[in-house]
Amino acid sequence: MTGDLQKRSRSLIGIPLGDIAGVGPEIVVMALAQPAVYETARPLVIGEINALRRALRITGLSLAINCLKNPTQGEYRYGVIDLVDLDNVEAEQVKFGKVQAEAGRAAFEFIHKAVDLTRAGLIDAIATTPINKEAFHAAGIRDIGHTELLGRLTGTADPLTLFQVFDLKVFFLSRHLSLAGAIQQVTRQRVLDYLQRCTRALQSLGIPKPRLAVAGLNPHGGEHGRFGDEEGRELEPAIADAHALGLAVAGPIAADSVFHLAQQGAFDAVLALYHDQGHIATKMVDFYRTIAITLELPFIRTSVDHGTAFDLAGSGRANPLSMVEAIRVAAAYAPHYRQHRIDGV
Repeated sequence: MTGDLQKRSRSLIGIPLGDIAGVGPEIVVMALAQPAVYETARPLVIGEINALRRALRITGLSLAINCLKNPTQGEYRYGVIDLVDLDNVEAEQVKFGKVQAEAGRAAFEFIHKAVDLTRAGLIDAIATTPINKEAFHAAGIRDIGHTELLGRLTGTADPLTLFQVFDLKVFFLSRHLSLAGAIQQVTRQRVLDYLQRCTRALQSLGIPKPRLAVAGLNPHGGEHGRFGDEEGRELEPAIADAHALGLAVAGPIAADSVFHLAQQGAFDAVLALYHDQGHIATKMVDFYRTIAITLELPFIRTSVDHGTAFDLAGSGRANPLSMVEAIRVAAAYAPHYRQHRIDGV
């Protein structure tokens, strides 16, 4: 009975195997070869058994594979990889380091199955491995990335992206846009909307009264219009609107200092205004421990924040630390996030 209680107290985390032409299978088996992972999580791989076997050979790891149809049948103990085997690709025929339609299609199906299991209440959260956008395209899948795909599969418009590395948390006003396109998204209405959503998102992670900061867009925050007027024209009015709603928001604060201040504990999170502004800030703290979190879905999703690393695929030299962190953070946040969604707060 004690063992059953201990098992149920650990969040069940679905891990779709990603693009098997990349490092996904290798970082998964290397992560699951670490006993500490099983102290807080029950990892369940969703993928293809021969891709796992190949990864075990490459990495020289001796782990058993337990194939199952239903997550309730898992062992969830160190030394055994529990797997929902979709048997949807000839893994040994997929070449490492190349864009292949069959790998893109299989990766899509791994993710789709993980979403189905999570929405059915059979697993608590998802920790994803890398996919390849070109392989998706070759397979006829129109989604440009995980976030967009998960949004479509769950009917969630514009899910929030949050990066976390240690205690530094960074939201993004826009994601995959050109810099010129991203600047066009810096509007009073959009920033206010995101400040409200980011506040609710942090509450869903267990921060009852979040303190947010808004990064400046221009050098030195524009210096009162000398280097650009977006701060005074769009950001400051949006922040004033947020204050009128009772939100704790500071800024705009020059981007060369706001992330440092947040890391020191002055704020719970920063709203970055475009993709690279936040990516550079987090990855320079610790590249491998930076993970992506997708919020406002019916479940929490975490992810490694690196690509398929085709140049390393098949070598056994990929670093699994980001995968370990993605599983750990998903397990830590899942209970509060799930309860927050149930309560509808």
